[in-house]
Amino acid sequence: MTQKEPRGWFTLPAVLSVAAGLAIFIALIWKTGPQQILEGMLRVGWMFPVIVVLGGLRFLARATAWTICVEPPQRLRVRDAFAAVLAGDALGNITPLGPVVGEPAKAAFVRPHLPPAPALTALAVENLLYSLATAVMIATGTIALLFLFDLRADVRDYSEIAVLLLAGAIAVTLVILWRRPALVSRWLRVVGRPGSKLHSSSAKVRAIEEDIYSFSSRRPGAVAAAGALEIVFHALGVLETHLTLVMILPDAPPLLVSFVLETASRLVTVVFKFVPLQIGVAEGSLAGATELLGMGTTTGVTYSIVRKARVVTWGIVGAILLVRRGITPARLRSDLELPAAPTQN
Repeated sequence: MTQKEPRGWFTLPAVLSVAAGLAIFIALIWKTGPQQILEGMLRVGWMFPVIVVLGGLRFLARATAWTICVEPPQRLRVRDAFAAVLAGDALGNITPLGPVVGEPAKAAFVRPHLPPAPALTALAVENLLYSLATAVMIATGTIALLFLFDLRADVRDYSEIAVLLLAGAIAVTLVILWRRPALVSRWLRVVGRPGSKLHSSSAKVRAIEEDIYSFSSRRPGAVAAAGALEIVFHALGVLETHLTLVMILPDAPPLLVSFVLETASRLVTVVFKFVPLQIGVAEGSLAGATELLGMGTTTGVTYSIVRKARVVTWGIVGAILLVRRGITPARLRSDLELPAAPTQN
């Protein structure tokens, strides 16, 4: 029995999802009006470099939060973490696997500076803080939508359900942190055959789980600092959205409207992370959001394309870093000492 070669980043599901997204994207452009969208994008003009810089500052905020979560005596320089975050984000945006490959790629990228175990533990803690901050932000934006805007009955019902689900997710997360169950490590022991790499890695994963669970009690100051940076990440997103709308629209919207739209954008990113660049689905969803907020569908499509241009700009930088570092599926597993997925002959 021979071992199959590892699959590349671009699989049939990835190609199909991109094709479907492109079809939706083209249909939306055609329906909305290419000329109107182009005029809106041209109005952004000189503000686009500022938007790109704000996007970079958001990456920097999460990179710094990651370095804060690294356990002493290990340390990670901010510039190395920043490069890794760019590389991992680029990889997560162009594949349907999203953070499944994007987050491990960050740890693989900093392998010359930090061993895999502390890198992955710090990443997990940072992602947990990011997820909690994101859930709170989306819930807050949805509550603002409910109280400040005149919504259709069905939209109001869905929004109330969304708030309840987010509150439930936050509660479940807090219970998990309190009870400290063996989530991933127990799953590895169940699905992996005794003696296999998958099964034998469960002890290592369990040690990482315990480090994550006990992190807040060991380093409460680090949790507070990293959590504050996650809030900065979202605040910069609101500022980016507001500046974009100021340039697109003839009259500047209230900052609260920009906050609600940024909330919608973040929700789309979370829900459709498996769609490369969220192409098509982001434009359609945000067109619906801006229509709901009284700004018309053209604003949503234009806003989404401007944001996508910013994502692609930083994605090119991240892709160059990936190529220079030589990160591949096989290299990723090797650097992190991860077991290959089971194959059938």
